[in-house]
Amino acid sequence: MFGTESSLSMFLNTLTPKFYVALTGTSSLISGLILIFEWWYFRKYGTSFIEQVSVSHLRPLLGGVDSNSPSSSNASNGEADSSRQSVSECKVWRNPLNLFRGAEYNRYTWVTGREPLTYYDMNLSAQDHQTFFTCDSDHLRPADAIMQKAWRERNPQARISAAHEALELEDCATAYILLAEEEATTIMEAERLFKQALKAGEGCYRRTQQLQHHGTQYEAQHRRDTNVLVYIKRRLAMCSRKLGRTREAVKMMRDLMKEFPLLSMFNIHENLLESLLELQNYADVQAVLAKYDDISLPKSATICYTAALLKARAVSDKFSPEAASRRGLSTAEMNAVEAIHRAVEFNPHVPKYLLEMKSLILPPEHILKRGDSEAIAYAFFHLQHWKRVEGALNLLHCTWEGTFRMIPYPLEKGHLFYPYPICTETADRELLPTVFHEVSVYPKKELPFFILFTAGLCSFTAMLALLTHQFPELMGVFAKAFLSTLFAPLNFIMEKVESILPSSLWHQLTRI
Repeated sequence: MFGTESSLSMFLNTLTPKFYVALTGTSSLISGLILIFEWWYFRKYGTSFIEQVSVSHLRPLLGGVDSNSPSSSNASNGEADSSRQSVSECKVWRNPLNLFRGAEYNRYTWVTGREPLTYYDMNLSAQDHQTFFTCDSDHLRPADAIMQKAWRERNPQARISAAHEALELEDCATAYILLAEEEATTIMEAERLFKQALKAGEGCYRRTQQLQHHGTQYEAQHRRDTNVLVYIKRRLAMCSRKLGRTREAVKMMRDLMKEFPLLSMFNIHENLLESLLELQNYADVQAVLAKYDDISLPKSATICYTAALLKARAVSDKFSPEAASRRGLSTAEMNAVEAIHRAVEFNPHVPKYLLEMKSLILPPEHILKRGDSEAIAYAFFHLQHWKRVEGALNLLHCTWEGTFRMIPYPLEKGHLFYPYPICTETADRELLPTVFHEVSVYPKKELPFFILFTAGLCSFTAMLALLTHQFPELMGVFAKAFLSTLFAPLNFIMEKVESILPSSLWHQLTRI
């Protein structure tokens, strides 16, 4: 035994500082290579190689069961394969619940001195107005010719003056629309102007309806007059909703959807869902969802989160995270949690606004689906409906972050929906006033433990190598002291064993 100790101490004394430099340098190099490989593997496959090997090969040997069986994986991706949509990733949509520019946006500017709308957003609105409210034959009617120029004006006062000029010539529906949107300072005044627009718009619609088959020119006029009439009726319904006449607003929206079932571009069903939630008419909300929450139709935050709210409503009043962790989730609770996960995957920015972890601003006139702009637009109108359902926000708070453990990484791989667009942040910065609003970004997946461990190990060994090279004598003393301390428990055990065992037996064991 003493011979072993003497040989060990002799070996340590013969080690030169160059050996320690080579040892720490080699360790740093190996850990650096492991770090590079781990990082590359994580960027490509979204998981740690060491962690994956541990789970795939060591866990079964220790008696564990891999939960990611092929059957469950295929089942979970069934909807993903069928819901892939070849749509433009960053297509901007008109906000179905956009506010009135004069009665709401401008009032906010007067009070706070801040501009709630960006130039890009207002420019998109100007393009929408030119698309929906003008046609090639506008030059045949003087009032329409004036309005065609008015929609292109950048100066609000010039647009309003042009609208008044058009009304001096004749009753022009689009002129009333412009004044209701931009000049009216109250919702009641806007409603009065929209009623005048409705009277003028219905007359034009009936005339062009009879002439639409007489040529492409009349067909274009009828299409324009149809867009104008639908827009007016939808805004009148929104005025009724804002003035507290919610049942009247619901009736107007239902009639409008029956009269023009093919004009889905305005997304009137989202206005209807919000009004029905205000009435707490959940049965009718479910009926609307059954029609529009279809796998072949485009999704939205309103569709996904309203479906989650209805399922959460069935269990949220009695939901307790402590009780659920003890007994497990019931079928109804599991359905509610899955609906929340589905909604959060579609738009991961909404929960922070619903849970009031982030302050709301006025919604823009255009939104980017699955982006921060859509989250603001949804939460601005629907936060009150979530608060009204007892326990719904508590259930959302307890479960929404679990979604990100289910979503594959990198983000190019979707789970229940087509992959999350990588360009949403850039587009949202154009739509939202970044001067006083911090744009929400997609939550990033945290780095695995083994990548952080190998990074620390590489840095530590590199530092040791540098110190050993700069201070070889001092680091040699530290290394010998460290090794002596490391082997001290082993020496103590060996001494105890030697004192207990007979010397002859110990001599035979050492010879072996």
